[in-house]
Amino acid sequence: MSLHHYDTDTTIVAPATATGGAVVVVRMSGPQAITIADNLYNGRTKLSEAKGYTLHYGDIVYSNGEILDDVVVALFRAPHSYTGDDTVEVTLHGSEYIVSEFLRLAVEQGAVMATPGEFTRRAFLAGKMDLSRAEAVADIIASDSQWSHNVASTQMRGSYSERLSTMRDQLLKLCSLLELELDFSEEDVEFANRTELHKMLKSIAAEVTALKSSFALGNALKNGVTVAIIGEPNVGKSTLLNALVEDDRAMVSDIAGTTRDTIEATTIIDGIRYRFIDTAGLRTTDDKLEQMGIDRTYRAMENAQIILHVAALDNPTFEEVTILPHQKYLRVINKVDHKTNAPIADDDAPLSLSAKYNEGIASLRLRLRACTDTQHLNSSSVVVTNMRHYTALTKALESLEMALRAMEMNFPSDLLSEDIRQTLHHLGEITGDITSEDILQTIFSKFCIGK
Repeated sequence: MSLHHYDTDTTIVAPATATGGAVVVVRMSGPQAITIADNLYNGRTKLSEAKGYTLHYGDIVYSNGEILDDVVVALFRAPHSYTGDDTVEVTLHGSEYIVSEFLRLAVEQGAVMATPGEFTRRAFLAGKMDLSRAEAVADIIASDSQWSHNVASTQMRGSYSERLSTMRDQLLKLCSLLELELDFSEEDVEFANRTELHKMLKSIAAEVTALKSSFALGNALKNGVTVAIIGEPNVGKSTLLNALVEDDRAMVSDIAGTTRDTIEATTIIDGIRYRFIDTAGLRTTDDKLEQMGIDRTYRAMENAQIILHVAALDNPTFEEVTILPHQKYLRVINKVDHKTNAPIADDDAPLSLSAKYNEGIASLRLRLRACTDTQHLNSSSVVVTNMRHYTALTKALESLEMALRAMEMNFPSDLLSEDIRQTLHHLGEITGDITSEDILQTIFSKFCIGK
């Protein structure tokens, strides 16, 4: 039977953990979850008679009484569950055969295989979390560094949602007062004090600006700080990349022009992921393949947060390159074997090092880490990491600025109210108060199955 996966009246089932380990957890949620589980489970107590938030040990059995596996079942009753529906989580042994058999039996009993993100989508539709917190669930699963975990965890706990909710409540109150004035337009009554209104709009605009401005750092913390390693051929860029990530990722040769395409490798520095891109050497060449690599070097430079410019001791000069306002620029003089490093306190001076002998690499890692300012962040700091949120905040700020201009020009209440309504709309897109099926499909399709 084919069912639309947005139909929350169905009971869905899927593995919540990956196979291959000692145990696997399979999650089942929906109005028939406990009934279906009872039909497969044999234990001391029927699950339908048990209290929520309890664990039960027993067997999963076929209709003929043959045992498939001994399991532990966690029982969660509606509405006090992740999805808001009755939910059971069955811990099986990690055999692919056992898991597939359990899923088959559950489907035979009426369950439907869950689609990516369907459990979290149901939690959103049930009002268990807003859309920004739902997206944070995917981010925390995908987090691969301390800071990306911290940011996602803060958003999932609701600090971000609370700030957005507070702003929306303030704007809704303002809108109500302005629209009330329209009902008394002939009496020239002013319910919204314009001085207080202007002050509140300025305060909210500053809040939205701060959230929007945090995106550059948030995106770097979530996806990694991109570092383009550039320089002339044969200055040791590939050797430097290998030293930074402590692995032989890039091919090294004394032949100039060995690197003809960008090579990427990552490492963690003080809880932050850095994505290093080894690029083709910058020089004039008639070799079409090498020129293609050089063109990619320039594209990598445009997309990088940090430009790491490398020169060699035998020619310690740096060709002039264009640095964008948001980029950091570091210079390194390589192949300084067994020499003293330049003082790290002088951030403008090139750092002398030997990538081949791993001398000065620790100092370079410190300089790279200093380029990512997280000093003002703590475990509860709200940082925007999602491009969808950044776009909505940008539009919300534009509407707020229009409202402020409307006030300064003494526009009537209905026009001022419309600008504030537009701001509410854009903030609501982040939390899911304003959304569409297409947006929900795009968001939840990126989730893993079982979450």
